[in-house]
Amino acid sequence: MDRRVNIFVILRLVVGAVFLVSGFEKLMGPYQNFLYVIEGYDIFPMGQAEWIARILPWMEFLTGIFLVTGLWLTQSLGSALVLFGLFMAVVAQALIRGLDLSDCGCFGELLSFPLPVVFLMDSIFLVVTAMLLQKKKMTGSFSLDRYFEKF
Repeated sequence: MDRRVNIFVILRLVVGAVFLVSGFEKLMGPYQNFLYVIEGYDIFPMGQAEWIARILPWMEFLTGIFLVTGLWLTQSLGSALVLFGLFMAVVAQALIRGLDLSDCGCFGELLSFPLPVVFLMDSIFLVVTAMLLQKKKMTGSFSLDRYFEKF
């Protein structure tokens, strides 16, 4: 029996857990809390901001579930890649414009990080996710995709 640790699976689980916790925390609170944070970035019109506040937590939560379980791995890694890219763009514009945001809104009420730290974290997760997508065969160990390949 091979007992080597597969770092790609561990990284997949970490990225999935980040999305699970982030999405779950936002879903458990009133969407208006997250809406307030989104409005602080001052880039979305009111109608779009409300739509984003209602939909984004579900996207994060489902992406996290799919990553942790390894179901539809290519699509869920692609979704994570797009989400991290969007998060980086939103945070970067806030940093460039010098917006005075005390909370990134990343983890709802659970955790709060300064924007430069958030940008760094998102950058690292973007690179890790791209690497996981590139090494999908190793990333897919212990995944539901592997189970369904047998049928």
